Amino acid sequence: MESEGGRPAAVVAVVTERRFAQRYREYLEQCELLDRWHRVGTMPGGTVAIPVLGDTLPERHLQELRTRVAPGSTCVLTQLLHPAPSKKAWGCSPAQRLCRELRCWAEGRGMTWSAELEADLPRSWQRHGDLLLLNGDCFRAKPWEGLEPELWEIVASVLGAQRLAKRARVLPDGMRTPAVTLLLGDHGWVEHVDNGIRYKFDVTKCMFSCGNITEKLRVASLSCAGEVVVDLYAGIGYFTLPFLVHAGAAFVHACEWNPHAVAALRNNLEINGVADRCQIHFGDNRKLKFSNIADRVNLGLIPSSEEGWQVACQMLRQDTGGVLHIHQNVESFPGKNLQPQRNNQMEKEHRPYPQQIISNEWENGDTRNSARKMTSLAKLEWWRWAEFVETRITSLLQQVHGKLWKTQILHIRPVKSYAPHVDHIVLDLECRPCPVVG
Repeated sequence: MESEGGRPAAVVAVVTERRFAQRYREYLEQCELLDRWHRVGTMPGGTVAIPVLGDTLPERHLQELRTRVAPGSTCVLTQLLHPAPSKKAWGCSPAQRLCRELRCWAEGRGMTWSAELEADLPRSWQRHGDLLLLNGDCFRAKPWEGLEPELWEIVASVLGAQRLAKRARVLPDGMRTPAVTLLLGDHGWVEHVDNGIRYKFDVTKCMFSCGNITEKLRVASLSCAGEVVVDLYAGIGYFTLPFLVHAGAAFVHACEWNPHAVAALRNNLEINGVADRCQIHFGDNRKLKFSNIADRVNLGLIPSSEEGWQVACQMLRQDTGGVLHIHQNVESFPGKNLQPQRNNQMEKEHRPYPQQIISNEWENGDTRNSARKMTSLAKLEWWRWAEFVETRITSLLQQVHGKLWKTQILHIRPVKSYAPHVDHIVLDLECRPCPVVG
């Protein structure tokens, strides 16, 4: 099916005089042949073209219209080019339009439409320019097999796209490589713009989480003038670019071991005009040869960034310290206790649960409703995890730098809901070396 602006290029219509149009419509509707999703077209000579369902109208219906419904009427078939959608079509969702078009197409091929097929259609997707990225839980039923590429052309046409891809779960390869299959189109490169920052990447090889937008905006709002930042899990530049473009960081060391992400990151630094203030370190960040340089370290890896905690401590400046931004997936109702065993030297005064430093503002998508339902117990688990991290980081700083450090939890913020009872959160932890007593 060809398309223009996401609509069919043509539909079949039956042509008759205007005075007979209402009789034709009533008959076609009674026979379930009337296409209510497109407007009646006006033809030369004052005739009208009434859209019908399917690729044609059987001759027996044409004969019935001529002889019984409206004797003596003009009754011929035509193709109505670029039909305008009806008011009913404008009032339904893209998912509903897709269901309608696929049902018509499938039945026209002799397939039996079923509740199974309807339930197997996509209800949501990501849009990256002219490419739509479908979730992996659609088009899994056997009747769809062997119908491509025409199936994908119809889906793209109805949803107003030119390329189509489908994703599955992220591969457990340590690089968070997306399991994405390109269904329609010759490449997966797309461009996404967030807060004035351009991200170009290949959706079949690089991750892009739209749910992280609130954290990227927060990073962009930080005051990092004059600071050196280390981004331990840079990816295509999700946080590296906000630090450089908006937060005003003097320099960013961006660490990444996925070669496809590194290629995208290098390009994104160039197109955003900040390549001269960033150095890319390709490979395992645990093998970095430098230390004692950072005013701020970002650890944007989930489900856990714990493997990078020692490296982050190594990167902080020995004289002034800095701030760590530590990401983690935390269970709201964990089955194990995260409270650490504190030794005597690091014993800290018991502190009440600090409601004021835990942000409960989930600002995008369904997370807003999730926040309203979040119980104090869930936030208590965030705090328990933060205390565990604080104690562990304090110990690591002493081991790495050979002296005592003081740490303070500045902020705990939810980024997004990752799964039922699993929250992606970020902890801002201030780390300062203790003054040497003479």
